[in-house]
Amino acid sequence: MNTAQSTQTSQSDVMDPARANAFRVALGQPGNIAEGAALPPFFHQLYFWTPEPPAQLGRDGHPKVGGLIPDMGLPRRMWAAGRLAFHAPLRAGTPATRSTVCERHARKEGRSGPLGFVTLRHEVHQSGVQCLTEWQDLVYREDPSRDAIKPEAPVARIDETHSEEVSFSSTLLFRYSALTFNGHRIHYDLDYARDIEGYGGLVVHGPLLAQLLMLMAEKHLGPLETFQFRANAPLMHFETATLCLKDRDLWVRGPDGRQCMAASV
Repeated sequence: MNTAQSTQTSQSDVMDPARANAFRVALGQPGNIAEGAALPPFFHQLYFWTPEPPAQLGRDGHPKVGGLIPDMGLPRRMWAAGRLAFHAPLRAGTPATRSTVCERHARKEGRSGPLGFVTLRHEVHQSGVQCLTEWQDLVYREDPSRDAIKPEAPVARIDETHSEEVSFSSTLLFRYSALTFNGHRIHYDLDYARDIEGYGGLVVHGPLLAQLLMLMAEKHLGPLETFQFRANAPLMHFETATLCLKDRDLWVRGPDGRQCMAASV
């Protein structure tokens, strides 16, 4: 079944530069974004929080499904992919609004069991101008069984022309969760990540990996017009990864050579 959802939400935010600077400092960069300055790409993730009372949260710390995102009876949520079109710079300290609609949702049978697919479309406006369009692809699945065979991750390319090694402490994951108001417990609750969702450690946020790839792309290629990414395999907080770039392709290579994320601009 493949259906569309008409529910739409809208949020406003003042785009406080202090939040952007806190994130830059967490990444080891200078916190020198002034009011009115253009925000780096994807920094809108730090804004437009959707706080919910405890009674409206699911077991994983995310808001319960059943509103904007339909309840398909599958408990595990993953951000699988994303696409962005950058129309104009977002400015720190200038009020902005974000409207969100569920473009489509579907429940299908996969090799590992039932899967739920959801695509959200976000549009961000500031000073009467549409600055950004973002599509967010989410996947929902069942809890893992102990005897389930884990899918093999693709092998990452080794022909990059630019690369950067990155590591992720539990402190950085906690700070990113706090700055994006992401309550998903796989990023800060080791017992939950390991015992309930079957991961080997705390999971590095997919959007955080995408963020680092975007900053790398902007550094070497200049301002971004579009960016798309897809998660291929989870990266654990104790693993060192390599950010890679060649031409307009980017990817994240895990310490064992697996591809954790692929992207293009």
